[in-house]
Amino acid sequence: MQLDNNMRSKEDYLKALKDGRKVYYRGKLVEDITSHPILRIAALHAAKLYEYQDRLYEDSKLGKISKFFKVPKSPQDLLDRHKLIYDLTLYCNGIFNISQAIGSDALFALMITARQVDKKYGTDYYKRVEKYFEEVAKQDLTLATAQTDVKGDRSKRPSEQVDPDMYVRIVDVRSDGIVVKGAKAHTTQSAVSDEIIVIPTRAMRENDKDYAIAFAIPTNTQGLKMYTRPIDEIEGNTSAILSKKDYELETLTVFDNVFIPWDRVFLFKEYDHAGTLAMLFATYHRFTALSYRAATINLFLGSSRLISKLNGIENEKHVRDDIVDIILYKEILRSTAIAAAVNPVFLEEIALPNPIFTNVGKLYSNMHFHDVVKDLIDIAGGIIATMPSEEDLKSEEGSTIIKYLRGAVSGEERVKGLKLVKELAASPITGYLLTGMIHAEGSIEASKIELFRSYNYNEAENLIKKILE
Repeated sequence: MQLDNNMRSKEDYLKALKDGRKVYYRGKLVEDITSHPILRIAALHAAKLYEYQDRLYEDSKLGKISKFFKVPKSPQDLLDRHKLIYDLTLYCNGIFNISQAIGSDALFALMITARQVDKKYGTDYYKRVEKYFEEVAKQDLTLATAQTDVKGDRSKRPSEQVDPDMYVRIVDVRSDGIVVKGAKAHTTQSAVSDEIIVIPTRAMRENDKDYAIAFAIPTNTQGLKMYTRPIDEIEGNTSAILSKKDYELETLTVFDNVFIPWDRVFLFKEYDHAGTLAMLFATYHRFTALSYRAATINLFLGSSRLISKLNGIENEKHVRDDIVDIILYKEILRSTAIAAAVNPVFLEEIALPNPIFTNVGKLYSNMHFHDVVKDLIDIAGGIIATMPSEEDLKSEEGSTIIKYLRGAVSGEERVKGLKLVKELAASPITGYLLTGMIHAEGSIEASKIELFRSYNYNEAENLIKKILE
Protein backbone atom coordinates (compact mmCIF):
# COMPACT_ATOMS: atom_id res chain seq x y z
CA MET A 1 0.00 0.00 0.00
CA GLN A 2 1.42 3.41 -0.96
CA LEU A 3 1.14 6.27 1.47
CA ASP A 4 -1.29 9.06 0.54
CA ASN A 5 0.57 12.14 -0.70
CA ASN A 6 -1.62 14.32 1.52
CA MET A 7 -0.59 12.49 4.67
CA ARG A 8 2.17 13.67 6.93
CA SER A 9 5.67 12.77 5.80
CA LYS A 10 8.86 12.00 7.67
CA GLU A 11 10.16 15.43 6.65
CA ASP A 12 7.00 17.15 7.94
CA TYR A 13 7.40 15.44 11.29
CA LEU A 14 11.10 16.30 11.69
CA LYS A 15 10.50 19.92 10.71
CA ALA A 16 7.76 20.21 13.37
CA LEU A 17 10.29 19.31 16.09
CA LYS A 18 12.03 22.67 15.54
CA ASP A 19 9.43 24.54 17.58
CA GLY A 20 11.35 25.97 20.53
CA ARG A 21 10.65 23.09 22.92
CA LYS A 22 12.79 23.07 26.05
CA VAL A 23 14.90 19.90 25.98
CA TYR A 24 18.05 19.51 28.06
CA TYR A 25 20.81 16.93 27.57
CA ARG A 26 23.80 16.54 29.88
CA GLY A 27 23.28 19.97 31.37
CA LYS A 28 22.77 21.89 28.13
CA LEU A 29 19.70 23.23 26.34
CA VAL A 30 19.34 21.51 22.96
CA GLU A 31 18.66 24.11 20.28
CA ASP A 32 17.66 21.67 17.53
CA ILE A 33 17.00 18.06 18.46
CA THR A 34 17.03 16.96 14.80
CA SER A 35 20.68 17.98 14.41
CA HIS A 36 21.93 16.84 17.83
CA PRO A 37 24.49 14.06 17.29
CA ILE A 38 22.89 11.71 19.82
CA LEU A 39 19.25 12.77 20.30
CA ARG A 40 18.58 12.97 16.55
CA ILE A 41 18.69 9.16 16.46
CA ALA A 42 15.57 9.02 18.66
CA ALA A 43 13.87 11.49 16.32
CA LEU A 44 14.82 9.47 13.24
CA HIS A 45 13.59 6.32 14.98
CA ALA A 46 10.22 7.97 15.61
CA ALA A 47 10.17 9.21 12.01
CA LYS A 48 10.23 5.62 10.75
CA LEU A 49 6.53 5.55 11.61
CA TYR A 50 5.94 7.78 8.58
CA GLU A 51 7.95 5.49 6.31
CA TYR A 52 6.07 2.35 7.31
CA GLN A 53 3.94 1.43 4.31
CA ASP A 54 1.09 -0.47 5.94
CA ARG A 55 0.04 2.08 8.57
CA LEU A 56 -3.04 3.85 7.17
CA TYR A 57 -6.71 2.99 6.87
CA GLU A 58 -9.87 4.72 5.67
CA ASP A 59 -12.05 5.89 8.55
CA SER A 60 -15.70 6.49 7.62
CA LYS A 61 -15.72 9.84 9.47
CA LEU A 62 -12.15 11.13 9.48
CA GLY A 63 -10.89 9.83 6.14
CA LYS A 64 -7.42 8.32 5.82
CA ILE A 65 -5.72 8.14 9.22
CA SER A 66 -3.14 6.06 11.06
CA LYS A 67 -4.23 2.58 12.11
CA PHE A 68 -3.05 3.46 15.61
CA PHE A 69 -6.03 5.80 15.87
CA LYS A 70 -8.58 3.13 14.98
CA VAL A 71 -10.76 2.86 18.10
CA PRO A 72 -11.06 -0.88 18.90
CA LYS A 73 -14.65 -2.06 18.74
CA SER A 74 -14.11 -5.80 18.27
CA PRO A 75 -11.67 -8.66 18.90
CA GLN A 76 -10.48 -8.32 15.31
CA ASP A 77 -9.62 -4.66 15.88
CA LEU A 78 -7.45 -5.66 18.86
CA LEU A 79 -5.82 -8.48 16.88
CA ASP A 80 -5.04 -5.99 14.10
CA ARG A 81 -3.56 -3.60 16.66
CA HIS A 82 -1.38 -6.37 18.09
CA LYS A 83 -0.08 -7.18 14.60
CA LEU A 84 0.53 -3.51 13.80
CA ILE A 85 2.65 -3.03 16.93
CA TYR A 86 4.50 -6.32 16.42
CA ASP A 87 5.27 -5.66 12.75
CA LEU A 88 6.27 -2.01 13.25
CA THR A 89 8.67 -3.10 16.02
CA LEU A 90 10.34 -5.51 13.60
CA TYR A 91 10.49 -2.74 10.99
CA CYS A 92 12.35 -0.59 13.56
CA ASN A 93 15.02 -3.29 14.09
CA GLY A 94 13.29 -4.80 17.13
CA ILE A 95 12.99 -1.48 18.99
CA PHE A 96 9.44 -0.41 19.91
CA ASN A 97 8.15 2.67 18.07
CA ILE A 98 5.96 4.36 20.65
CA SER A 99 5.15 7.44 18.55
CA GLN A 100 1.41 6.83 18.22
CA ALA A 101 0.97 3.66 20.26
CA ILE A 102 1.14 5.03 23.80
CA GLY A 103 -0.86 8.14 22.96
CA SER A 104 -3.68 6.13 21.44
CA ASP A 105 -3.60 3.80 24.48
CA ALA A 106 -4.26 6.90 26.61
CA LEU A 107 -6.94 8.23 24.26
CA PHE A 108 -8.94 4.98 24.36
CA ALA A 109 -8.78 5.00 28.17
CA LEU A 110 -9.85 8.66 28.21
CA MET A 111 -12.82 7.95 25.92
CA ILE A 112 -14.15 5.30 28.29
CA THR A 113 -13.50 7.31 31.44
CA ALA A 114 -14.89 10.54 29.99
CA ARG A 115 -18.22 8.89 29.19
CA GLN A 116 -18.41 7.43 32.69
CA VAL A 117 -17.65 10.77 34.34
CA ASP A 118 -20.11 12.61 32.07
CA LYS A 119 -22.89 10.19 33.05
CA LYS A 120 -22.22 10.69 36.75
CA TYR A 121 -21.54 14.43 36.88
CA GLY A 122 -23.09 15.87 33.73
CA THR A 123 -19.72 17.09 32.44
CA ASP A 124 -18.70 17.35 28.78
CA TYR A 125 -15.35 15.57 28.87
CA TYR A 126 -16.19 13.11 26.10
CA LYS A 127 -16.80 15.95 23.62
CA ARG A 128 -13.41 17.42 24.57
CA VAL A 129 -11.64 14.06 24.18
CA GLU A 130 -13.39 13.37 20.88
CA LYS A 131 -12.46 16.81 19.51
CA TYR A 132 -8.84 16.35 20.56
CA PHE A 133 -8.75 12.81 19.15
CA GLU A 134 -10.02 14.02 15.77
CA GLU A 135 -7.45 16.82 15.66
CA VAL A 136 -4.60 14.46 16.47
CA ALA A 137 -5.74 11.79 14.01
CA LYS A 138 -6.30 14.24 11.13
CA GLN A 139 -2.92 15.91 11.69
CA ASP A 140 -1.22 12.50 12.10
CA LEU A 141 0.62 13.67 15.23
CA THR A 142 2.97 11.77 17.51
CA LEU A 143 2.05 11.54 21.19
CA ALA A 144 3.86 10.88 24.45
CA THR A 145 1.97 9.92 27.60
CA ALA A 146 3.11 11.18 30.99
CA GLN A 147 1.61 9.04 33.74
CA THR A 148 4.20 8.20 36.39
CA ASP A 149 4.60 11.00 38.92
CA VAL A 150 7.94 11.37 40.69
CA LYS A 151 6.01 10.41 43.89
CA GLY A 152 8.42 11.60 46.58
CA ASP A 153 7.87 9.60 49.78
CA ARG A 154 6.19 6.41 48.56
CA SER A 155 4.61 5.81 51.97
CA LYS A 156 2.55 8.99 51.64
CA ARG A 157 -0.38 9.87 49.41
CA PRO A 158 -0.17 12.84 46.98
CA SER A 159 -1.76 15.31 49.41
CA GLU A 160 0.47 14.12 52.27
CA GLN A 161 3.84 14.87 50.65
CA VAL A 162 6.25 17.29 52.35
CA ASP A 163 6.69 18.92 48.93
CA PRO A 164 3.25 19.14 47.26
CA ASP A 165 4.79 19.08 43.77
CA MET A 166 5.73 15.38 43.94
CA TYR A 167 2.56 14.66 41.95
CA VAL A 168 1.35 16.92 39.13
CA ARG A 169 -1.32 19.17 40.65
CA ILE A 170 -3.61 22.12 39.98
CA VAL A 171 -2.16 25.35 41.40
CA ASP A 172 -4.58 27.84 39.85
CA VAL A 173 -8.05 27.78 38.28
CA ARG A 174 -8.86 30.50 35.74
CA SER A 175 -11.84 31.32 33.56
CA ASP A 176 -9.96 30.10 30.49
CA GLY A 177 -8.27 27.03 32.00
CA ILE A 178 -6.05 25.69 34.75
CA VAL A 179 -2.40 26.00 35.77
CA VAL A 180 -0.47 22.90 36.84
CA LYS A 181 2.83 22.20 38.53
CA GLY A 182 4.86 19.05 39.25
CA ALA A 183 6.82 16.43 37.35
CA LYS A 184 6.44 13.08 35.64
CA ALA A 185 9.26 10.53 35.40
CA HIS A 186 10.60 8.51 32.46
CA THR A 187 8.26 9.95 29.82
CA THR A 188 9.20 7.95 26.74
CA GLN A 189 9.91 9.89 23.51
CA SER A 190 8.42 13.08 24.99
CA ALA A 191 11.28 15.19 23.63
CA VAL A 192 10.52 14.05 20.07
CA SER A 193 6.70 13.99 20.24
CA ASP A 194 4.25 16.60 19.00
CA GLU A 195 1.96 16.39 22.03
CA ILE A 196 2.00 15.08 25.59
CA ILE A 197 -1.06 13.53 27.24
CA VAL A 198 -1.00 13.63 31.05
CA ILE A 199 -3.05 11.22 33.17
CA PRO A 200 -3.11 10.15 36.85
CA THR A 201 -0.74 7.48 38.05
CA ARG A 202 -2.95 6.07 40.82
CA ALA A 203 -6.31 6.08 42.57
CA MET A 204 -7.07 9.27 44.49
CA ARG A 205 -9.08 10.22 47.55
CA GLU A 206 -10.98 13.44 48.22
CA ASN A 207 -7.94 15.01 49.87
CA ASP A 208 -6.02 14.30 46.65
CA LYS A 209 -8.54 15.92 44.29
CA ASP A 210 -6.13 18.65 43.14
CA TYR A 211 -4.00 15.83 41.72
CA ALA A 212 -6.89 14.13 39.90
CA ILE A 213 -6.30 15.70 36.50
CA ALA A 214 -5.87 14.67 32.89
CA PHE A 215 -5.00 16.95 29.99
CA ALA A 216 -3.02 17.32 26.76
CA ILE A 217 -0.55 20.00 25.63
CA PRO A 218 1.81 20.70 22.72
CA THR A 219 5.39 19.79 23.59
CA ASN A 220 6.58 23.38 23.14
CA THR A 221 4.12 24.74 25.74
CA GLN A 222 5.61 27.48 27.91
CA GLY A 223 6.77 26.17 31.29
CA LEU A 224 7.28 22.59 30.09
CA LYS A 225 10.87 21.37 30.50
CA MET A 226 12.31 17.97 29.60
CA TYR A 227 15.55 16.57 31.00
CA THR A 228 16.70 13.66 28.83
CA ARG A 229 18.35 10.57 30.28
CA PRO A 230 21.99 9.99 29.25
CA ILE A 231 22.13 7.76 26.18
CA ASP A 232 24.81 5.47 27.57
CA GLU A 233 23.97 2.70 25.13
CA ILE A 234 25.74 4.81 22.48
CA GLU A 235 28.13 7.04 24.42
CA GLY A 236 29.15 4.21 26.75
CA ASN A 237 29.69 1.58 24.07
CA THR A 238 31.78 2.61 21.08
CA SER A 239 31.14 -0.74 19.39
CA ALA A 240 27.34 -0.28 19.48
CA ILE A 241 25.49 -1.31 16.33
CA LEU A 242 21.76 -1.42 17.07
CA SER A 243 21.55 1.72 19.20
CA LYS A 244 23.14 3.82 16.47
CA LYS A 245 20.14 2.90 14.32
CA ASP A 246 17.24 2.88 16.81
CA TYR A 247 16.59 3.76 20.43
CA GLU A 248 13.94 5.62 22.45
CA LEU A 249 14.70 8.32 24.99
CA GLU A 250 13.00 9.21 28.25
CA THR A 251 12.78 12.47 30.13
CA LEU A 252 12.09 13.84 33.55
CA THR A 253 9.19 16.04 32.43
CA VAL A 254 8.68 19.14 34.55
CA PHE A 255 5.53 21.28 34.53
CA ASP A 256 6.54 24.68 35.86
CA ASN A 257 3.22 26.54 36.17
CA VAL A 258 1.95 25.29 32.82
CA PHE A 259 -1.36 26.67 31.54
CA ILE A 260 -3.94 24.23 30.12
CA PRO A 261 -7.03 25.62 28.28
CA TRP A 262 -10.34 24.06 29.32
CA ASP A 263 -10.91 22.30 26.00
CA ARG A 264 -7.77 20.25 26.68
CA VAL A 265 -8.68 19.34 30.26
CA PHE A 266 -10.17 15.83 30.41
CA LEU A 267 -10.42 15.27 34.18
CA PHE A 268 -10.68 18.02 36.78
CA LYS A 269 -10.78 16.97 40.43
CA GLU A 270 -13.12 13.97 39.85
CA TYR A 271 -10.88 12.00 42.17
CA ASP A 272 -13.15 8.95 42.22
CA HIS A 273 -12.32 8.29 38.54
CA ALA A 274 -8.56 8.81 38.67
CA GLY A 275 -7.90 5.17 39.52
CA THR A 276 -10.20 3.96 36.76
CA LEU A 277 -8.40 6.04 34.16
CA ALA A 278 -5.01 4.87 35.42
CA MET A 279 -6.11 1.22 35.29
CA LEU A 280 -7.69 1.43 31.83
CA PHE A 281 -4.60 3.06 30.36
CA ALA A 282 -2.38 0.48 32.03
CA THR A 283 -4.42 -2.36 30.51
CA TYR A 284 -4.17 -0.97 26.98
CA HIS A 285 -0.52 -0.16 27.48
CA ARG A 286 0.33 -3.62 28.84
CA PHE A 287 -1.37 -5.14 25.81
CA THR A 288 0.88 -2.90 23.72
CA ALA A 289 3.83 -4.13 25.78
CA LEU A 290 3.05 -7.77 25.08
CA SER A 291 2.84 -6.97 21.38
CA TYR A 292 6.13 -5.10 21.05
CA ARG A 293 8.10 -7.24 23.51
CA ALA A 294 7.23 -10.40 21.60
CA ALA A 295 8.83 -8.75 18.57
CA THR A 296 11.81 -7.34 20.49
CA ILE A 297 12.73 -10.81 21.76
CA ASN A 298 13.61 -11.71 18.18
CA LEU A 299 16.79 -9.70 18.79
CA PHE A 300 17.79 -12.18 21.49
CA LEU A 301 16.53 -15.25 19.66
CA GLY A 302 18.26 -14.31 16.41
CA SER A 303 21.49 -13.34 18.19
CA SER A 304 21.50 -16.62 20.13
CA ARG A 305 21.14 -18.61 16.93
CA LEU A 306 23.87 -16.59 15.22
CA ILE A 307 26.44 -16.71 18.00
CA SER A 308 25.90 -20.44 18.60
CA LYS A 309 26.85 -21.06 14.97
CA LEU A 310 29.80 -18.67 15.09
CA ASN A 311 31.03 -20.47 18.22
CA GLY A 312 30.45 -23.89 16.64
CA ILE A 313 28.06 -25.10 19.37
CA GLU A 314 24.66 -24.87 17.67
CA ASN A 315 23.98 -28.60 18.22
CA GLU A 316 24.90 -28.71 21.93
CA LYS A 317 22.15 -29.63 24.42
CA HIS A 318 22.60 -26.60 26.66
CA VAL A 319 22.33 -24.34 23.63
CA ARG A 320 19.11 -26.02 22.59
CA ASP A 321 17.75 -25.59 26.11
CA ASP A 322 18.67 -21.89 26.16
CA ILE A 323 17.08 -21.23 22.78
CA VAL A 324 13.90 -23.10 23.67
CA ASP A 325 13.72 -20.94 26.81
CA ILE A 326 13.78 -17.80 24.65
CA ILE A 327 11.16 -19.25 22.30
CA LEU A 328 8.95 -20.00 25.32
CA TYR A 329 9.27 -16.40 26.51
CA LYS A 330 8.43 -14.95 23.11
CA GLU A 331 5.45 -17.16 22.42
CA ILE A 332 3.90 -16.85 25.89
CA LEU A 333 3.87 -13.08 25.36
CA ARG A 334 2.35 -13.40 21.91
CA SER A 335 -0.18 -16.02 23.05
CA THR A 336 -1.42 -13.93 25.97
CA ALA A 337 -1.73 -10.87 23.71
CA ILE A 338 -3.85 -12.87 21.26
CA ALA A 339 -5.95 -14.33 24.08
CA ALA A 340 -6.49 -10.83 25.49
CA ALA A 341 -7.61 -9.58 22.07
CA VAL A 342 -9.97 -12.49 21.39
CA ASN A 343 -11.66 -12.22 24.80
CA PRO A 344 -12.08 -8.46 25.35
CA VAL A 345 -14.18 -6.58 27.87
CA PHE A 346 -16.54 -4.00 26.33
CA LEU A 347 -16.79 -0.65 28.13
CA GLU A 348 -18.77 2.20 26.59
CA GLU A 349 -18.81 0.20 23.32
CA ILE A 350 -15.01 0.15 23.20
CA ALA A 351 -13.06 -3.12 23.32
CA LEU A 352 -10.62 -3.37 26.23
CA PRO A 353 -8.03 -6.19 26.05
CA ASN A 354 -8.93 -8.87 28.59
CA PRO A 355 -7.27 -7.63 31.82
CA ILE A 356 -6.55 -11.15 33.14
CA PHE A 357 -4.72 -12.42 30.07
CA THR A 358 -2.99 -9.06 29.65
CA ASN A 359 -1.67 -9.02 33.19
CA VAL A 360 -0.70 -12.71 33.15
CA GLY A 361 1.43 -12.10 30.05
CA LYS A 362 2.84 -8.84 31.33
CA LEU A 363 3.75 -10.36 34.70
CA TYR A 364 5.51 -13.27 32.98
CA SER A 365 7.36 -10.76 30.82
CA ASN A 366 8.45 -8.75 33.88
CA MET A 367 9.60 -11.75 35.86
CA HIS A 368 11.51 -13.72 33.21
CA PHE A 369 13.34 -11.29 30.93
CA HIS A 370 16.53 -11.76 32.93
CA ASP A 371 16.36 -15.45 31.93
CA VAL A 372 16.49 -14.42 28.27
CA VAL A 373 19.62 -12.33 28.92
CA LYS A 374 21.14 -15.23 30.87
CA ASP A 375 20.45 -17.61 27.97
CA LEU A 376 22.17 -15.33 25.46
CA ILE A 377 25.19 -14.88 27.76
CA ASP A 378 25.40 -18.64 28.30
CA ILE A 379 25.57 -19.27 24.56
CA ALA A 380 27.91 -16.37 23.73
CA GLY A 381 30.47 -16.87 26.49
CA GLY A 382 32.39 -14.43 28.66
CA ILE A 383 34.19 -12.87 25.71
CA ILE A 384 31.30 -10.42 25.23
CA ALA A 385 32.27 -8.75 28.52
CA THR A 386 36.05 -8.93 28.12
CA MET A 387 36.72 -8.46 24.41
CA PRO A 388 38.99 -5.56 23.37
CA SER A 389 37.49 -2.21 22.47
CA GLU A 390 36.35 -0.90 19.11
CA GLU A 391 39.38 1.40 19.17
CA ASP A 392 41.70 -1.61 19.64
CA LEU A 393 40.06 -3.46 16.77
CA LYS A 394 40.62 -0.48 14.47
CA SER A 395 44.20 0.11 15.59
CA GLU A 396 47.44 -1.21 14.09
CA GLU A 397 47.08 -4.17 16.45
CA GLY A 398 43.59 -4.97 15.20
CA SER A 399 44.62 -7.79 12.89
CA THR A 400 46.37 -9.57 15.75
CA ILE A 401 43.33 -9.24 18.01
CA ILE A 402 40.94 -10.44 15.31
CA LYS A 403 43.17 -13.45 14.60
CA TYR A 404 42.62 -14.67 18.16
CA LEU A 405 38.90 -14.03 18.16
CA ARG A 406 38.05 -16.60 15.53
CA GLY A 407 35.59 -19.39 16.30
CA ALA A 408 33.97 -21.77 13.83
CA VAL A 409 34.37 -18.89 11.36
CA SER A 410 36.99 -16.21 10.78
CA GLY A 411 37.72 -13.63 13.44
CA GLU A 412 36.29 -10.87 11.25
CA GLU A 413 32.94 -12.64 10.94
CA ARG A 414 32.76 -13.65 14.60
CA VAL A 415 33.62 -10.14 15.83
CA LYS A 416 30.60 -8.70 13.97
CA GLY A 417 28.30 -11.05 15.84
CA LEU A 418 30.08 -10.52 19.15
CA LYS A 419 29.57 -6.74 18.93
CA LEU A 420 25.81 -7.11 18.66
CA VAL A 421 25.62 -9.75 21.38
CA LYS A 422 27.76 -7.58 23.66
CA GLU A 423 25.39 -4.68 23.05
CA LEU A 424 22.36 -6.79 23.96
CA ALA A 425 23.79 -8.75 26.90
CA ALA A 426 26.86 -6.97 28.34
CA SER A 427 26.59 -3.22 27.75
CA PRO A 428 24.69 -0.18 29.09
CA ILE A 429 21.65 -1.09 26.98
CA THR A 430 21.44 -4.39 28.89
CA GLY A 431 20.85 -2.56 32.15
CA TYR A 432 18.40 -0.23 30.43
CA LEU A 433 16.44 -3.16 28.96
CA LEU A 434 16.48 -5.10 32.25
CA THR A 435 15.08 -2.10 34.12
CA GLY A 436 12.55 -1.38 31.40
CA MET A 437 11.35 -4.96 31.13
CA ILE A 438 10.75 -5.04 34.89
CA HIS A 439 9.22 -1.59 35.34
CA ALA A 440 7.98 -0.25 31.98
CA GLU A 441 4.22 -0.37 31.41
CA GLY A 442 3.79 -1.17 35.09
CA SER A 443 6.04 -2.87 37.61
CA ILE A 444 5.87 -6.48 38.79
CA GLU A 445 3.97 -5.34 41.87
CA ALA A 446 1.51 -3.28 39.81
CA SER A 447 0.65 -6.29 37.65
CA LYS A 448 0.33 -8.53 40.70
CA ILE A 449 -2.02 -6.10 42.43
CA GLU A 450 -4.26 -5.77 39.39
CA LEU A 451 -4.28 -9.53 38.71
CA PHE A 452 -5.10 -10.34 42.34
CA ARG A 453 -7.78 -7.64 42.49
CA SER A 454 -9.56 -8.37 39.22
CA TYR A 455 -9.36 -12.17 39.05
CA ASN A 456 -12.67 -14.03 39.31
CA TYR A 457 -12.20 -16.66 42.04
CA ASN A 458 -15.77 -18.04 41.88
CA GLU A 459 -14.98 -21.10 39.80
CA ALA A 460 -12.14 -22.25 42.06
CA GLU A 461 -13.90 -21.40 45.33
CA ASN A 462 -17.14 -23.08 44.27
CA LEU A 463 -15.23 -26.24 43.38
CA ILE A 464 -13.79 -26.42 46.89
CA LYS A 465 -17.19 -25.70 48.46
CA LYS A 466 -18.72 -28.54 46.44
CA ILE A 467 -16.05 -30.97 47.64
CA LEU A 468 -16.48 -29.96 51.28
CA GLU A 469 -20.29 -30.11 51.33
